[in-house]
Amino acid sequence: MILGFTIGFLEVSLVDILDIGLVSFLLFQVYNLMRGSVAVRIFIGFLSLYLIYLVVRAAEMELLSAILGQFMGVGVIAAIILFQQEIRKFLLLLGKTTSFNSENGFLSNLPWKKKKAGEELNITPLIEASKSLGGTNTGALIVLSKGSELKFYSESGDLIDAIVSKRLLMAIFNKTSPLHDGAVIIHKGRITAARCVLPVTEKDVPAQFGLRHRAAIGMSETTDTIILIVSEETGQLSVARNGTIYHNLSNQEIRSKINDYLTEDKKKKSKEEKNPSTEEEVVK
Repeated sequence: MILGFTIGFLEVSLVDILDIGLVSFLLFQVYNLMRGSVAVRIFIGFLSLYLIYLVVRAAEMELLSAILGQFMGVGVIAAIILFQQEIRKFLLLLGKTTSFNSENGFLSNLPWKKKKAGEELNITPLIEASKSLGGTNTGALIVLSKGSELKFYSESGDLIDAIVSKRLLMAIFNKTSPLHDGAVIIHKGRITAARCVLPVTEKDVPAQFGLRHRAAIGMSETTDTIILIVSEETGQLSVARNGTIYHNLSNQEIRSKINDYLTEDKKKKSKEEKNPSTEEEVVK
């Protein structure tokens, strides 16, 4: 054993520690690449199935082990098909020659390399822009994210990185602008990208809803976001959240929905602090 130590009956070497560290690092990077998309749920499902397979094999349950083994054999091919976009993105990230020094490089997702959160979102320019766009029947699709940067979706469009303003949003969604098709993504008070492609919901929706509404519902189903839609046909404002669309809302209702989304984590935390668990009360 090379420069190792013993924990009970378990012998651990520096090579073992390095092995575990590298695997953890790679899993962390893969999770960061897929975070904000439905692929992360599939990835966790595959990982859970593999862990069950290891436990079953260690317990020498031959029949179940054989069945799960067949799944694992097919699972490799299935994973390549399902995660082809993520795998391509991961390999491209690895291949960047300046990735270790760049802000968007391979190490930029490490916890100690994270940038400080930007300024909080000012909702007023967003509401004013939506009102003006609706008044001229100019379609718009705006995604707000308080957690994930949604890099997977941002990179499907044109990266911007600018402070949210009414003038900029009006310019982006102007019908003569090359950026007006697709969605704008806003994260931590900044417009990160425009002309982004969003996933379209597969469930049935009323005929009055067009592609923008279907994309908004699909995005809200697969990510923790809230999406603002301005209808090009009627100029009406709608909001999509958790797979549900709230149609024909007033400016005040839009503001309320966005505020609820942005502050729900703080409200949950405050509620938990005020209402400790039953077990804690019993201990006291």
